[in-house]
Amino acid sequence: MRSFELPGRSTVMAEKGAVATSHPLATSAALQVLAEGGNAVDAAVTACLVQCVVEPQSVGLGGDMFALYAEGGKMPVYGLNGSGRAPAAATLEQVSAAFSGTSKVDRQHPHAVTVPGAVDGLITLHERFGSWDLARVIEPGRVYAEVGFPVHARVRSDWGLERDLLANDPDAAALLLPGGALPRVGQRMVFPALARTLGEIAAKGRAGFYDGWVVDDMLAKLRAGGGLHSAEDFAATRSTWVDPISTAYRGHRLWEIPPNGQGLVALEMLQILDRLGTPGSVDGLDRYHQQIEAAHLAYADREAFFADLPSMPCRVEDVLNPARMDRQAARIRDDRSLSPVPTPDYPASGDTVYLAVVDGDRNAVSLIASVFDSFGSGLVAPGSGIWFQNRARSFRIDDPGHPNAYGPGKRPMHTIIPAMLTKGDDVQMAFGVMGADYQPQGQVHVLTAMLDFGLDIQAALDQPRVHASPKTGGVQAEAGLSPLLRQGLLDRGHRLAIPEKPIGGGQGIWLHQDSGFLSAGSDPRKDGQAAGL
Repeated sequence: MRSFELPGRSTVMAEKGAVATSHPLATSAALQVLAEGGNAVDAAVTACLVQCVVEPQSVGLGGDMFALYAEGGKMPVYGLNGSGRAPAAATLEQVSAAFSGTSKVDRQHPHAVTVPGAVDGLITLHERFGSWDLARVIEPGRVYAEVGFPVHARVRSDWGLERDLLANDPDAAALLLPGGALPRVGQRMVFPALARTLGEIAAKGRAGFYDGWVVDDMLAKLRAGGGLHSAEDFAATRSTWVDPISTAYRGHRLWEIPPNGQGLVALEMLQILDRLGTPGSVDGLDRYHQQIEAAHLAYADREAFFADLPSMPCRVEDVLNPARMDRQAARIRDDRSLSPVPTPDYPASGDTVYLAVVDGDRNAVSLIASVFDSFGSGLVAPGSGIWFQNRARSFRIDDPGHPNAYGPGKRPMHTIIPAMLTKGDDVQMAFGVMGADYQPQGQVHVLTAMLDFGLDIQAALDQPRVHASPKTGGVQAEAGLSPLLRQGLLDRGHRLAIPEKPIGGGQGIWLHQDSGFLSAGSDPRKDGQAAGL
């Protein structure tokens, strides 16, 4: 139990339904859906579309989404991949020639924009499992775009970090820098063009986004900047129902979307940590050291060969092969960091919103959506009010033999990963942790705090975080780490750095199968909240 003499949040307890999102307006909108008889999917889609308006730095109609869903709090867990693909005309040779000598596409070039999959993903999820009319779940977001919404504190903080990016594109500046200035906390923002687009989707479904004047506007913007996107690329966009992947840990099972998502990193980390045994304390040096080292090993695998599943040189079960996991765990030393990180043991064969909703019938949704970096590419289509993701920056363009090399019609390796935890046939928790590369580490940090040390969801989200960077090998360490822990990590050879902003954010809802209650938490690093009925 938390200390009531210190700042913090209590876990929300409820029975008839619970919602946890990173923005209070999205939480309120979703809770209203549940109160009026909508189900968890209706509420989740409503919340996500509200966030596509009120949290523009993190998510938008021009981005991607993934979801996990379980009906009635029971197995099976369904998986939906709502991520878009590179244009069919965009070859590796063309794209790499445009950025010669670099390994990544320039962030603000249309080559960085994969075809948005989020709209199709949300509609696909809702068509299969929702209960309300699509227009009804779109309406709260459309109204916020038309009438306006107040800018919240964390949103404004992130907005400020991207001022120069937005100023580079006249259409982005016109929409997102009103009067040439950053919006203030509490300032009313309106997106009338986006409201019209949401109205078009409400009236016509996916055709309202992937056909007609909306796609014409998006194509005009992308092609004017040198993009190779076509109307056929948008028309062909379809989400994919997938079989989730999983691993066992402490009598439970963690479920993830398979690659092109990076949920496999979280599963590998858990398998490594399981072999190391439970460390002494939840805030102790051994626990943080082990998680950093497991992350280094799993991320080395990700960088080397994780990609869209058809392009991977191995199967998920090969990566998680018990003998291989034994070898990975044996690499970790108790007294010092792996430096440099060993090369991968090959198998034998950005910004984001996350939300969780559980309704009174115990239907559970774990949903994540993103435009990748804050405001994605920083490119805006003016007539439709769409800001585009820059997810194609996740492709490699310097190595044609790499599984994650840029390719026509290909999905890039993705950082956003919803999660679900089960025990036997019962769903125990819908949860997720935002923060680009950090997300698998965040899931492991939260989950082990709960399963190994008995913390509830809110206390687990509140814990100080470290981020073992897969790019630099260094470790970002939040200010909440104690001086003793910080020094201990330095003594073991970890290179600590101060993060530019808080590490990630997260939400979760735990289903108490014994009592019938729900407990929900929302990360204090964001503006959001958990609420229940």
